[in-house]
Amino acid sequence: MTPSNRDTVPALLVKNLAREVVLGVEEALTVGAQRAYTAARGMDEGHLPHVVGQLRHFHMNEAFQRALATANSSPSALRGNSIVTGRAGIFTIARFNIPEGFWINGRRSQTRRQMSFANKAIEPLVQPELFEQYQPPSEGVAFFVACFSGSLQTQPDSPVSIQIAVPDREMRGWLFREPLGEFVKRYDHQDRSATQDDLAVPKLKKHVVKRQDKDGTSE
Repeated sequence: MTPSNRDTVPALLVKNLAREVVLGVEEALTVGAQRAYTAARGMDEGHLPHVVGQLRHFHMNEAFQRALATANSSPSALRGNSIVTGRAGIFTIARFNIPEGFWINGRRSQTRRQMSFANKAIEPLVQPELFEQYQPPSEGVAFFVACFSGSLQTQPDSPVSIQIAVPDREMRGWLFREPLGEFVKRYDHQDRSATQDDLAVPKLKKHVVKRQDKDGTSE
C-alpha cells in the first residue's frame, strides 16, 4: 500500500489535532513566557539569562498543561523537569523551547528522542519511494516548539515564533514543521473542501432526464 495524495504529514496533523487545541496551546505558551520574564525581573544581570530560561520551562509547562486539560487532551502531571505530554488523536504532543534556528537542541532530551521513534510509521509520507509497504500510522509524536531570539535584548518576554514540528524517528531531522500562524490556515482549507463536497449535486444521465420530461417518472 502506498500513501494517497491526501496522506501527508500536515493533513494527518489537521485530522487529529483540533483547531482549538492548536490555538489554545499557542496562547498558553505565549502567556507562560510572559509570566516567566515578569517573574525574573530584578534578578542580577550575571545570571539573568539562566533564570529566565529556567522560569520559562516551569511557567510554560504549567500553561501548556492547563491548555491540554481544557482541551480534554489527557495531560500528564507536572513533575519537576519531566516533559509534559498530552494526547490528540494518534498523536502524543509535547513542547520544548529553543533559541531561534537551533533545532538540534531538541535532541538534548533522551526522553524526546525515545518518543520520536514512534514516527517511524510516518516517514513513508515524506519519502514513499524508500518504503515498499505503507500502513496508516496508529501512533505519532508532534512537538510545539517555542523559538526565542536568544538574547534578552530582543523580544525577551515572548517567543519569536511558535511552530508545530514532527521529527523523524531519530530526531535528527524534521518530517514537517511550520509556524502556527500558517498551520491554522490549513483548517480553513479543510473546511472549504468539506463544504464543497456537501454541495455536490449528482447529475442524472441524459436518458433519465428525457424520461422524466416525458411522463414524470424516472428509471
